[in-house]
Parts: sequence; structure tokens; C-alpha cells
Amino acid sequence: MNVQRSSEETQHGIVLFDGVCNLCNGFVNFVIDRDPAGYFKFGALQSEAARPYLERFGLRPNYMDSIVLIENGRCYRDSTAALRILRRLKGLWPLLYGLIVVPRPLRDAVYHWIARHRYRWFGRREQCRVPTPDLLARFLEPPVRTAAETQQKSPTT
Repeated sequence: MNVQRSSEETQHGIVLFDGVCNLCNGFVNFVIDRDPAGYFKFGALQSEAARPYLERFGLRPNYMDSIVLIENGRCYRDSTAALRILRRLKGLWPLLYGLIVVPRPLRDAVYHWIARHRYRWFGRREQCRVPTPDLLARFLEPPVRTAAETQQKSPTT
């Protein structure tokens, strides 16, 4: 499938996360703190900015099952996404990428077990994260809509 990539995607890894999950927001903070070069850009799965990525990679619009990494025109989810993100961080975190040799079904089983309990263990927010002004550039912008698309979305009177 020939897919046109966004300019952000050609220069950055795109991380889509559950914007109301405290664990997910904590992971985003963790990555930001260890990614001083700003390789990763972030967007809440619930956001308008995430929608084109979800559509392009065949994920349902209400997808909340896992963190998603878009990198080099490919989509990674679950433990593979988490490990590929860790691989790019400063410090010793890239060493954890060695866990990629563990069979994916086993890695993903652990990932999904944690994901199923994330709200109970870590809680959730009432609304998606709003980045602070100094971090705004690290987050995806909503896609620009053409006039025709805007009219289609607007209710008719």
C-alpha cells in the first residue's frame, strides 16, 4: 500500500497514547524527559490529530487498547511499540530493547495484563492531557481540514 507520510512522520516517531490514562501520561512524561532531541511527537488516541493515523493503519476510531508508535511508515503497538520507544531514549533504557527477542505473544500477554488493569492501578483523568506551553511543540496538531471537509462535518440548517 502506497501511503503518503506527514512531514512530522518523516522526521519524528509519532506516539499515540490514551490521553486519560495516568499510566500512559506518566510514560509520555518519562519519554519527554529522556528525549531531549525531541525525536518523538505525541498525540492522545482520543484526539482529532490521531484520527488520520488510526484510519491509515486500519485501527478503529475509538482504539484504546495500546500505545501506538508510527515510525518510518510503519505502525507498532503493544510491547513492540513500548520497546521501540525505549530504544531511542537517553541513558540505559535502550538496553531494554533486548527484550524484543522474547516471543511477541508472551511480551504482549504481559503488556495486555497491565493495560487491562491500568485504570484501577493508576487511575484516570476526567479529560485528555493538555500540554503545557513549553511542551506544545512536542504534541501533534489537529489536521487542517479543507473547506469541503469542514462543510461536510457542519450540521445543515
